[in-house]
Amino acid sequence: MHISIVSNNTKTIEIIKNILCSQPRYIIAWIAHDGKEAVDKAIKDSPELILMGLDLGIMDGVQATGLIMRERPCPILILTDGISKDAARIFEAMGNGALDAAVIPFMDANGHLKGKDELLKKIYTIEKLIKKGDITSTDRDKGQDKILKPPHPLVAIGSSTGGPGALGEVISRLPSRIGAPIVIIQHVDIQFAHGLVEWLGGKTGLRVMVAEKGIKPEKDTIYVAATNDHLILDRDLSFTYTKEPKDNPYRPSVDEFFYSLLDNWQWGGVAVLLTGMGRDGAKGMLKLKKAGWYTIAQDKKTSIVYGMPKAAVEIGAIDEILPLEDIAHGIVKYLKRLMEGNIYE
Repeated sequence: MHISIVSNNTKTIEIIKNILCSQPRYIIAWIAHDGKEAVDKAIKDSPELILMGLDLGIMDGVQATGLIMRERPCPILILTDGISKDAARIFEAMGNGALDAAVIPFMDANGHLKGKDELLKKIYTIEKLIKKGDITSTDRDKGQDKILKPPHPLVAIGSSTGGPGALGEVISRLPSRIGAPIVIIQHVDIQFAHGLVEWLGGKTGLRVMVAEKGIKPEKDTIYVAATNDHLILDRDLSFTYTKEPKDNPYRPSVDEFFYSLLDNWQWGGVAVLLTGMGRDGAKGMLKLKKAGWYTIAQDKKTSIVYGMPKAAVEIGAIDEILPLEDIAHGIVKYLKRLMEGNIYE
């Protein structure tokens, strides 16, 4: 796997070079010391993965990520000195198409290298996604035991690459009283999830919170999956998390949440797939559509990566394909139709 490093810190470059060189399957494609150099090199020689710093002097990592994803798209992993310090810029970079972020490995006071294993784990996960491309949750047919129906519909949104920016755009256009809970499954590491909740909270008049185990989704509230396990809805209509399937690199998995809705949220609602790499969410979306849910996919033109929406479109899982700026209206329009039908309290 050919990997490029972008940093203006000589010590950081040496540490990462040594880490990558310790793994025979990783080859350093090129090194850039600022954002402009990274963009120029990526356009001429696109690697399989770019490790992108944020503070780069000439053009920062957020801008460089956006330009690379527009001119010569490739997987980008953001490197940061600290999660909380760089949270806003990390989510901006993810909105521009970065896959994830990792803390830059460093030497502690005793001369021990910290963060090496975490960085390699993230690179390995991205490597698996690149090689398989169509990884999705196990397609299962679960039992259909019925429970009491909830008094309102639900909106479920799945997203990945470019997701934070797309999510911000969608929820910023939603009314503060929508009449349904909204659950977001964004492929994001647990250490960034709480920062994502706070960041999204600044984009909307709706309440935004972590989908904590044991709580039940309520109307006019946005819930965000926030562990490295899969968020699902349990039989008692409360959130819980599961490690299975362990071999799915998408954590949390959109498909796993969609499957749980099929089993346990009997009154339906709207399912949405936004920009993202791979095929996660497509099979679950198809099952929801067949069960009467209204399904929406972001269009190719406005998607940073037209992977997840495309996969759902290809298997006939989508009722409506919309540009990003129209998705909120599509959600509200369908919910209003349900409310006017007097089938919800």
